[in-house]
Amino acid sequence: MNPRQRVRAALRREPTDRVPIFMWFHPETAARLANLLEAPPAYVGEAMGNDVAMTWVNNNHAMEGIVHERDGEGHTDDWGIGWVKEGPYNQIDRFPLAEATREEVLAYRLPYEREAELLALMEPVAALAERLFIGCDVSPCVFEMYWRLRGLGAAVEEIAADPELTDTMYGRCADFAVRMSELACDRYPLDWLWTGDDVASQSGLIMSPRSWRRLVKPHLARVFEVGTRRGLPVAYHCCGALRPIIGDLIEMGLTVLNPIQHGCPGMDAFDLKREFGERLTFMGGVDTMDLLPHGSAAEVERETARLIDGMTSDGGGYILAASHTVPPETPTDNIFAMYSAAGLSREAILDAAASIRVRLRSGE
Repeated sequence: MNPRQRVRAALRREPTDRVPIFMWFHPETAARLANLLEAPPAYVGEAMGNDVAMTWVNNNHAMEGIVHERDGEGHTDDWGIGWVKEGPYNQIDRFPLAEATREEVLAYRLPYEREAELLALMEPVAALAERLFIGCDVSPCVFEMYWRLRGLGAAVEEIAADPELTDTMYGRCADFAVRMSELACDRYPLDWLWTGDDVASQSGLIMSPRSWRRLVKPHLARVFEVGTRRGLPVAYHCCGALRPIIGDLIEMGLTVLNPIQHGCPGMDAFDLKREFGERLTFMGGVDTMDLLPHGSAAEVERETARLIDGMTSDGGGYILAASHTVPPETPTDNIFAMYSAAGLSREAILDAAASIRVRLRSGE
């Protein structure tokens, strides 16, 4: 099977030659693997067996696609949000609407003038369409986009204090995600549309399910509809304990749920598979908080194999991924142990890297 066939079979919950893989590596992890594989960091995912290629065309590019070397370095993005590197990740240090009046919030305009530059981030991914299953990430779509502008505390308070303002601003954030989705679907040969909107913590939803259904769901559904209207699978990313709204997401047309943090309440991967496995494909589930960075290689291989077996109990419906980017502190042996459980040996990965080097030298 080639990567596109492999992922499409998984989406249909059919058996595959091996489990499809879509692993996200922290830039420091990618740099370490690139050195080991003697390949450019941009090719690490391909060498490590990724069947999917994807990038961001919305605000997540500002968070994850712009990399700083030293703590304290940062940038201001096209939305006016300030980011600074703290430890391994970029964190927000300035919310452009934090002190804004209601009138100033309503006067804020999302960066439509930058849509061409943002969309162009897809060009390197589109070039891989003949080899890989490709997607476009238009997240964050609704609530998460707004709180990055307003600040989390203020955004949550406004749900009760000013629901009219909340609905208006959620709608405008969703409008931008819809616009980028439509442009990407029209221009590129997408295999899926990737959405996302973190609305949960490690213990539960940030807002009540009732508030989510009233304020977020209608706008997020418009983003989903861009993909479903074109017959594309729709994937959705939300960290944490989102169990109360999974049924709603399926009703909206969801195909793939990520990242399955099964240490959170209601998010046991096997329970979710039993309840929703006939209607969903799952992606994720390999723990990046404890297992990958702190477990032994034997534990990583055993637990990953158990996850794959349980999540493909109906023959398919699962894409192997970590529950977050593979963090820099993860031992290399643990990374290879995870891949071994998926049927990719260290030797096979090194051979793939060698093939990439040959292809690059020949100018392909």
